[in-house]
This record gives sequence, structure tokens and C-alpha cells, in this order.
Amino acid sequence: MARYVFRLPDVGEGIAEAEIVEWHVKVGDLVAEEQPLVDVMTDKATVELTSPVAGTVQALGGEAGAEIAVGSDLVVFDTDAEPPTDAQPGPPTQAPWASEIAEAEAEQAAPPDPVQTPAKPLAAPATRRRAKALGVDLASVRGSGPEGRVLESDLAAPARPAAALARRDGVTEVKVIGLRRRIAERMAEAKRRIPHFAYVEEVDVTELEALRAHLNRVHGERRGALSLPPFLIRAMVAALPEFPQINATFDDEAGVVHRHAAVHMGLAVQTDDGLMVPVIRHAEARDLWDLSGEIGRLAAAARSRKVAAEDLSGSTITLTSLGALGGVAHTPIINRPEVAIIGPNRIVERPVVRDGQIAVRKMMNVSGSFDHRVVDGYDAASFIQALKTRLEHPALIFMPQ
Repeated sequence: MARYVFRLPDVGEGIAEAEIVEWHVKVGDLVAEEQPLVDVMTDKATVELTSPVAGTVQALGGEAGAEIAVGSDLVVFDTDAEPPTDAQPGPPTQAPWASEIAEAEAEQAAPPDPVQTPAKPLAAPATRRRAKALGVDLASVRGSGPEGRVLESDLAAPARPAAALARRDGVTEVKVIGLRRRIAERMAEAKRRIPHFAYVEEVDVTELEALRAHLNRVHGERRGALSLPPFLIRAMVAALPEFPQINATFDDEAGVVHRHAAVHMGLAVQTDDGLMVPVIRHAEARDLWDLSGEIGRLAAAARSRKVAAEDLSGSTITLTSLGALGGVAHTPIINRPEVAIIGPNRIVERPVVRDGQIAVRKMMNVSGSFDHRVVDGYDAASFIQALKTRLEHPALIFMPQ
């Protein structure tokens, strides 16, 4: 047996280090060549690294959550195999995973060798984690993806028999690592540095919802169904020219506010790994269906962890929504260095008084958080009122700006 050291490869151009997200092996395990070893996360994507040799794991280069430099020892093996010619000691050459990073497909694991190893179900790291949480054996799942790849939609939790009521004890420790740690750091920094204040107003969206239903009925089959966010974005871009201090970013270190003519709309998207904010470029120049298509593209890319790096930066204001869980009001955290974030809440039917009569209307609260260093309370309230006017009289959304 010989000692073989597998070092962290260069998994993408310009990447100096990566974070260990999850180990698939432990010390003492006998592994096959191409067997999954570990998931590592860079600033761009999560990559599943496979074993370059068959052998026994003697040491691991760090625990989940540790950040290690490219070229550092990752796994030490005892092996009878000849080391690959491109894996000699010294600085590592660029690994085959680099092209996957460039194409935002880093989660595509290397396929198994049908001659030397047992067949391994094809699945992305996120799918493997989901299957583990559900207690699902991937080998028993029929994959519906390319080449039989198991997708998250293929997973189903095994049925469990009904149990009598029982006490629950114990504490589960969950390390804050990977994307969740980056989200935590950004949110903490935003709350530390930005004096937030919130403003909430109720909006009658009865006419807006009637218009949306009409457009979907007439054009939905040919152009696609419209959800609420495209209308909200159109109302925002119609109102923002009156409030340039709100469509802005604040460089608080230089003491400079940048007021933007273009509206690059951040779209908060919930994924299995946490919150991501892809950006709709030049929202002011897009119609409802263009916005709807871009929202769908960015949301799908974010949830599949294939969103391009250029789609995750440069926003000037953010729209966030809790969907059906929207509640009555919420106080979203500003996406620094922006100075405002807007969040609609759930639409509910309730009785309201109109012209002295009680009528059932579709009502929705709109919540906003603002940076009080840059935005005065009066301006924030005026902006939300301008947004309310356009949502309650949706013809104004389509008026020239």
C-alpha cells in the first residue's frame, strides 16, 4: 500500500479557496475510484468532488464549514493504485470541474465507471442532501432527468405508520455553513450598518386582479399566464422617477449616494439552500410578459443553483414576496448597498366601506423598508402612496413615464 494525497484542485478560474460543505466519506472508509468524496462551495457554485483513486481514507482535510486553500491536502489515502500523472505533488493543475463552473453546472457529478465500480445513481449534491433528509435510498429511485439523473422532483418521503403521541427530546446541531453562512453574514452586516425603518400601507387590488385575470384569459394560452410580480414591478418603475433617492445605492464608506436612472430590480428568491437575489436588468424597459419570462428564468436558475454570477449583482432596488405566506405585514432587510426593499403581503378578500356602503374587496398590504440615512420618512411614505395609486388604478401602470 502507498500513501496518496488528494489536494483541493482549482475548481474554477480565479478561485483561491473553497468551503467544505459536506463529506460523503469518513476516516477508515474503503472507497472506489470516482466515488463521491465531498461537496465544496466556492463563491460561484457547489461542486461534488470524486475520488481519483481506489483506497482507504486515512485523513480528511477539515470539517464541514472549514475553508481551505486550493492545493491544500483534502484527503489522504492508502492505495495500491498508481497516482494519476496530473496529480503529482506541487501546485495543482486546473481540474475538469472548472468548465462546469464556467457553465454554472458545477453540481453535475462525474458519472461512474461501469467496469471498475458499481453503478451509482446520478444526482446533484442538493438532491443527495434532500434524499438523505427524507430517508430515501437514491438507488431505489427511478430518475427522470438526462441519463436517468435523479431530480428533487423524483423524491418522495417513505410512508411511515401512524404513531401514538410521544414526548420528543434531544437537540440537533446544524452548522451554519455554505450559502446559509454567507446569507447570515450579509444580513448581519446590513442590519449593523443600515438604520432601517418600515412603512406599511393597505392597497385595494380588486381592479388589478380583474385586469390580470382578463389578460390571462385573453392572452394566457399564447403569451403565458401572468402572476402578480410583473404588475408590481411595472407599478414601481412607473413611480420611481418621482423618487430618485429611493432607486439608489449608498457607498457609506465614501459618503456617496448613486441615484440610478435604470431600474435593475432585485428579485428575492427562496431556494433549498437559502435566499438568493438575481437581478432583472432594465426593468423599466420591459413589458408585463417580458418581465414574467425573466422572473421565471431567474427563479428557476436560482433554485437549480445554475444562476450566472452576472445575474446576482448590480441591483438598484429589491422586490421580495412571501407568496401565499405573505401574512399581514413584514419588515424585510435591505439588500445593501441598496436603500429600499418592497414586499407585498397576502391578498385577502374582506369587507371594506366604499362610498358609505360595505363591499367585499381584494385587499393587500405593501410593506417597505428604507435606509433612514438616505431616505426620509416623508419620501418613503410618498413613494408607497404613489405605488398604491398605480396598483389601485392599474391603467396608470401603462401611462408614459
